[in-house]
Amino acid sequence: MNPEKRYLFPRDYMADPSVHLFNGRLYIYPSHDRDCENVENDNGDQYVMKDMHVLSIDGNPMTGKVTDHGNALDIADIPWAGRQLWDCDCAEKNGKYYLYFPLKDKNDIFRIGVATADRPEGPFHALPDPIRGSYSIDVCVLHENGEYYLYFGGIWGGQLQRYADNKALESPRLPEGNNVALPSRCVRLSADMTQFAEEPQPIVILDECGNPLKADNPYRFFEASWVHKYNSKYYFSYSTGDSHMICYAVGDNPYGPFTFKGIILTPVVGWTTHHCIVEYDGRWYLFHHDSVPSGGRSWLRSLKVCELTHDSEGKILTISGNDSSE
Repeated sequence: MNPEKRYLFPRDYMADPSVHLFNGRLYIYPSHDRDCENVENDNGDQYVMKDMHVLSIDGNPMTGKVTDHGNALDIADIPWAGRQLWDCDCAEKNGKYYLYFPLKDKNDIFRIGVATADRPEGPFHALPDPIRGSYSIDVCVLHENGEYYLYFGGIWGGQLQRYADNKALESPRLPEGNNVALPSRCVRLSADMTQFAEEPQPIVILDECGNPLKADNPYRFFEASWVHKYNSKYYFSYSTGDSHMICYAVGDNPYGPFTFKGIILTPVVGWTTHHCIVEYDGRWYLFHHDSVPSGGRSWLRSLKVCELTHDSEGKILTISGNDSSE
């Protein structure tokens, strides 16, 4: 499937979009890429993001005007900040907006912070400390049945391999071969939206035989968790990292387990692939990024959107990540 695609904000390099419908308008919460001289490596040192902007769309994602609401959060205003303000996501509760973001602390360890605002576009004001017990990157918030669930986790530069059972390891553990792949995490948030209400749980992805995906499976989880609900089912989608796909699995509750179903997006130009899936006016859209405008430099990425289709059985039709029209 090769639907029409649109670059959303060609004037600047932004990536890792999280998108939500607030007050009848779509708001985009992306990371903000900057050019740098750092060597590209598995730790992601080329991603030097120092602030984030909020964008919004006037109407249809494929045609509506995109507005940049300016700098909504700056690393200089986060008391515990070290470096690398990566992807983020936003949730609304009782008229207040909560922005969740991964950021390395002064010890170069990724934690998850919270910032609050009275409007979806911000500006956001960071709390003085990160969430207790938080770690790794790539956050996503699901609001379901009055509860809010935070999904997170990313391997390699995202440091997920440094943890087991929510405890830091003396030496990183990265499963290989026939060992079970590292899972994403899910945790219910506290009533005040600023802490974990429980211990994070692993998000297990099963194959068609009911066995957890192995580390050498090209469809295993790597980073970029997202969850949307369709026909009463929970769709957990994610990036496969070094096999460069967006895949999805389906389950019956926010914690899973989820059964692998297929590929949403084939590889794009640029190393990373990170997405979200949102319904607007009865249609579904895939927001993601690629590095075509920057000439393939994977640390300078540009936001894109295209329509996404579920078939009559709920299967997502695979979208081509790269085509000659681009």
